Amino acid sequence: MAKERDKKASKDSAQEQKAPAQAQHSAKERPRLRSKFDKEVAPALQKELELKNSMAVPRLNKIVVNMGMGEATQNSKILDPAVNELGQITGQKPIVTKAKKSIAAFKVREGQAIGTMVTLRGDRMYEFFDRLVNIVLPRVRDFRGVSTKSFDGRGNYTLGLHDQLIFPEISYEKVDKMKGMNVTIVTTAANDNQARTLLKHLGMPFRTQ
Repeated sequence: MAKERDKKASKDSAQEQKAPAQAQHSAKERPRLRSKFDKEVAPALQKELELKNSMAVPRLNKIVVNMGMGEATQNSKILDPAVNELGQITGQKPIVTKAKKSIAAFKVREGQAIGTMVTLRGDRMYEFFDRLVNIVLPRVRDFRGVSTKSFDGRGNYTLGLHDQLIFPEISYEKVDKMKGMNVTIVTTAANDNQARTLLKHLGMPFRTQ
């Protein structure tokens, strides 16, 4: 009996020693672009922008993807496919946006559902940005780069996309209608020049002319 107990204790101890390694192996890998930012982009930005403090280096803060659906004022069910598609595109559950005030000319009532949006942070933000610049934008017909004039003066950049079909997650056969969207990239940059430099280093394909 004593030998069996010793044998079992030895086996349990061996399993406990293996457990941390197994847990580490199964942990989610750090997004490629996030690792690139820490190792390559941040040091390059600090040098290029002549920043003495590494904490002052501009970085991505959040990405907001907004899909406005004006037709929802007449038919609220039209929002369901939009919410589903935006969830597929971003990998996160969207929220339904509502009108902040009534606008009689557009037959919009305060509190009425008018669109859907997602706010991405952390790993999901980096993963989305990586897919956006390397997979999605190159799928745009006759793509020649994005405008350098879409900054808001505070270091944030908004990109308008005409339809959801440029995202590989969306199946053409299942789309009921084309839906445009705005992608707003919020940064910690002190100004538009810093933000432009940050996005360029992260792979944003700005138009050369």
